[in-house]
Amino acid sequence: MIGKLRDGINFLSKQTPARVANMAKIYSSFQMAKISGRVNHSGMPVSISIEPTTSCNLRCPECSSGLRSFTRPTGMMDQELFKSIVNQLPELSYMIFYFQGEPYLHTGLLDMINLASSKKIYTATSTNAHFLSDEVARKTVESGLDRLIISIDGTTQEVYQHYRVGGKLDKVIEGTKNILHWKKILRSTTPHVIFQFLVVKPNEHQLNEIKKLADEIGVDELKFKTAQVYNFESGSDLIPSIDKYARYKKNRSGNYSIKNGLTDECWKMWHSCVVTWDGKVVPCCFDKDARFVMGDLTKNSFAEIWQGEKYTEFRNSLFKSRSEIEICRNCTEGAKVFA
Repeated sequence: MIGKLRDGINFLSKQTPARVANMAKIYSSFQMAKISGRVNHSGMPVSISIEPTTSCNLRCPECSSGLRSFTRPTGMMDQELFKSIVNQLPELSYMIFYFQGEPYLHTGLLDMINLASSKKIYTATSTNAHFLSDEVARKTVESGLDRLIISIDGTTQEVYQHYRVGGKLDKVIEGTKNILHWKKILRSTTPHVIFQFLVVKPNEHQLNEIKKLADEIGVDELKFKTAQVYNFESGSDLIPSIDKYARYKKNRSGNYSIKNGLTDECWKMWHSCVVTWDGKVVPCCFDKDARFVMGDLTKNSFAEIWQGEKYTEFRNSLFKSRSEIEICRNCTEGAKVFA
């Protein structure tokens, strides 16, 4: 609880009057669009996700990187492209260094985080923790990273590797301990370290065990995450039996559907977006194959894309029928404001 409070205070401490004003513009334009049914977007993004790389050392199911199933080009983000993005977004509050792939496979990841941190942007990344050696852990703490999400989907190797195919649980624990060690040595309150437990049927019996492990190691927070399943209609061995942690429900017909209703609006389309490793701007993290490209940052400025005709048309289409948009059909988050 103390860790979460400290993390919240840290985020608020980075907000400037210009950033708060930008948030107000975004929120008010979203509310006006809901009322009028017509988009008149104002403001720049509050949050963006950067994709350092599409490469990954693991082969997790339900993951394009893990399955090596991308239909788009793969690669590593150029440092100069990243610098250009940061310089174009002085009102940005939150930057996530993750989309597809394992971020720490990009050798310049910590340099990028350091640059964003120097601009007082709240920074976060998500990792499978296999590359958090003692040296990398020290550099991570020194980079100014604010939040580190560590995926740990089991408390025994047998259960962990069911989803994290090719992974080693002892490497995850070792990497986590390295980060916590250097936080203590450097007397740093950041990064806020989160154990993220993706609840699937093979590991749902270990919920109490992961709570115990998180306490023993001393991470700042433990989060349980529901799993996205691509072809969920006919069911999946991954869908947990504990209803609280399942995004899907079984219908009388025997088929499955998303539990939450799909409303014809989406807050995420107003305040955030994703930038792929090669500079393509896509509307959200559900567009893993970048099929809905709003623009290319190697050709146009962020403002031109964000306020452009193509983005406006896409936002307008959300008020007509989100169920007709492919990337929205498996979404359980878009309508939540400040989720």
